[in-house]
Amino acid sequence: MSIRRLPEHLVNRIAAGEVVERPSAALKELVENAIDAGATRIVISLVEGGISRIDVADDGQGMDRADIALALERHATSKLPDEAIEDVQTLGFRGEALPSIASVARMTIESRTRTGDGWARIVDNGVVATDAPVAMPPGTRIRVEDLFARVPARRKFLRSVRSEYGACVDVVKRLAMARPDIGFTLDHDGRRTLAVTPQDSRAARVAALTDRELLSNSVAVDHVRGNVTLGGVAGLPTFHRGVADHQYLFVNGRPVRDRVLVGAVRAAYQDLLARDRHPVLALFIDLPGDEVDVNVHPAKTEVRFRDAGLVRGLIVGGLRAALDAAGHRSVQRPSAAALGSWHAEPLQPAWAPSSAVSSAPRQGSVWDARPDYRPEPAGRAEYAAAPPPEPTEHPLGIARGQVAATYIVAEAVDGLVLVDQHAAHERLVLERMRAAMADGGVARQALLLPEVVELDETACDRLEERAAELVAFGVELERFGPRAVLVRATPALLGAGDVRGLVTDLADDLAAFDSALSLQARLDLIAATMACHGSVRAGRILSVAEMNALLREMEVTPHSGQCNHGRPTWVKLQSADLEKLFGRK
Repeated sequence: MSIRRLPEHLVNRIAAGEVVERPSAALKELVENAIDAGATRIVISLVEGGISRIDVADDGQGMDRADIALALERHATSKLPDEAIEDVQTLGFRGEALPSIASVARMTIESRTRTGDGWARIVDNGVVATDAPVAMPPGTRIRVEDLFARVPARRKFLRSVRSEYGACVDVVKRLAMARPDIGFTLDHDGRRTLAVTPQDSRAARVAALTDRELLSNSVAVDHVRGNVTLGGVAGLPTFHRGVADHQYLFVNGRPVRDRVLVGAVRAAYQDLLARDRHPVLALFIDLPGDEVDVNVHPAKTEVRFRDAGLVRGLIVGGLRAALDAAGHRSVQRPSAAALGSWHAEPLQPAWAPSSAVSSAPRQGSVWDARPDYRPEPAGRAEYAAAPPPEPTEHPLGIARGQVAATYIVAEAVDGLVLVDQHAAHERLVLERMRAAMADGGVARQALLLPEVVELDETACDRLEERAAELVAFGVELERFGPRAVLVRATPALLGAGDVRGLVTDLADDLAAFDSALSLQARLDLIAATMACHGSVRAGRILSVAEMNALLREMEVTPHSGQCNHGRPTWVKLQSADLEKLFGRK
């Protein structure tokens, strides 16, 4: 077969496969064009998650008839005045977006400059259908209808309306964060779902689009290294989420997804967060255009840095400096020297009968009888009513006290045991929940007053889809409007707890793993999340009876030597090590 040139319409469809993968990709290109046109207000409307229709209107500089025709030709752009592609100052520059979208959908462009007349052109899957004047205010309106309707091979790969809508919301949020000086509104199926006004501060805009509590639970980031600057807002280590999709990264005002940046954020927080928790932050990196390549992919979400090490060091150093400057608001890292003499020990002793270790967690203990016990704050645990038993009977020893209302100190026959009360009880609650699930389900406790939990619309969608699975775990909820769920019952074994925090974390976990895990793995994930919220917290003062009940239950519970996040629940300092510390050996 001889070589031939492909027809123009086929070339456009091939190019569209890279530029327009789904409705959110088309929306991103249109909103970026509006920003580049100098808009101060951008109005977006979607129908069926953008699959049926996308409308983007702006008050930018507009186009005349000749510009509209030229904009629909491939590789025609007003954003590169010369050939210095390494110094791009705009979000778009390749000249591929509009012709690519117009080749796989019905596109209507209406535009008017400040001094000219309005003009409209309709292109139906690559063919010009209408070219006529139109009455409109200055600016541009673009409508995209029936995306991939005539490309069934691409149409069948689109996801559900909810999934496509969620991706579109994410695109708008990221672009709105990058430009707090521009007002954005987003309507979906005739309902207003997002609205932010211009002139917001960067921190206020980020908080408005993520979590309003971020402003009071974050630190400002402002760091400079060479000709690269880092700014933004970073959540405190105690203000975290279950998934990493609340991390927003920008390079020269462009939303990006870059492994170097994500890895640097993880490194900055690695000593401050559990491995399955992720900070909430928005970081803005500004550097000369010739130091970064944004032309890696037509979608322009990937970048390459000339000096990736410099950028990574800037992020790690900048975040660490900001968190350290927060003083007592920041988590303090433990000294490695102080922990060097402690040794993790396997829980099961050599003499323990296998039936005791493999049995289900015990019910009806002192611990279970008083799940909501809240003694008055004090400097130490209460005295035992009777002399405590000797430690020879128990591998984890006998409770002798509590340190910082967080760690149980126990005396074992061969040393000193230190137990993280929250981590240990978290594992015990998880194993109880698993045993209850194997026995027919977790008992529910109805709330005296149902609690309304406000979340993002997409998070509510995920919870609504999995409501039947959550009932098996004792969580009874129902949809309560577009952005809220009504919680009627929670697992009885969790007692009184933070209902909002529990539901928020469940929604985050479903977002991160719902499509990637099997049903059983997903159920295990839900159980682990609930166990975290149902466990006794650090900072709670315990009675001696409660501490010993916890130790005894650990001794007969599988996997109690580690918490649900892989960290040890207890460590032991051997008697010989104690003697060495005091110079006895």
